[in-house]
Amino acid sequence: MSAIDDLPPLSRVIADHGLSARKSLGQNFLLDLNLTAKIARQAGDLTGVDVLEIGPGPGGLTRGLLAEGARKVLAIEKDARCLPALGEIVGAYPGRLQVIEGDALDIDPLAHLEAPIRVAANLPYNVGTELLVRWLTPPDWPPFWQSLTLMFQREVAERIVAAPGSKAYGRLALLAQWRADAKIVMSLPPEAFTPPPKVSSAVVHLTALPAPRFEADALVLNRVVAAAFNQRRKMLRSALKGIAPDIEDRLRAAGIAPTERAEQVSLEGFCALARAVAAG
Repeated sequence: MSAIDDLPPLSRVIADHGLSARKSLGQNFLLDLNLTAKIARQAGDLTGVDVLEIGPGPGGLTRGLLAEGARKVLAIEKDARCLPALGEIVGAYPGRLQVIEGDALDIDPLAHLEAPIRVAANLPYNVGTELLVRWLTPPDWPPFWQSLTLMFQREVAERIVAAPGSKAYGRLALLAQWRADAKIVMSLPPEAFTPPPKVSSAVVHLTALPAPRFEADALVLNRVVAAAFNQRRKMLRSALKGIAPDIEDRLRAAGIAPTERAEQVSLEGFCALARAVAAG
């Protein structure tokens, strides 16, 4: 598949519009439309689905999502230089692409989307983790999204899917796996991008669960997990002493040895501890 639509190759789009990736915006452009279409397919059947895309740049993934049948794509782009290139895609897919200039951290996408909604993005490196945490920690669950198909640095992707006992295991794994199924579905080498980043990348697909995997108060769980991993080398009885004066009793009530360290405790264990802490 050398072309997914009648628009020019991305290399020409970038040349025509004088676009160069800016490090300050966390940009690395993916120019191979075969790859962007493959990423779009990881989001599943997009027929009848609205898709939120953050940081479309020159529009490679945008075109893939539209070609895969998305009902509508809402693309939020901070870099005004990319807007003319995205405007050409608007013209090629009438009524199916809306582009908003601005910072994704400041924009409420729900005013422009209708359910069912999925998120698919080659996230800018400098805001990717913050956006993911926001999507995983809304005030109410289930969230507005059915699934997230997101590209990250490989190291971040591994932190999202990490299992207990591994160095990558931490707050991000617990946040993701408490309320979603998470898996790495694609790996991309640096040379797939322009300019090539110094690290490999990976696409993570997260599917929202209808309810959290284990019962726990979200705020209490987050506080316990943050405290545990902020001092991950310490035993939990020391790392969590600020959570409650009788933390050793609460750890035992949750079935956790006070001498264990954060990376040894499963998601189920942390949820049990959050319940023990919340019990007062």
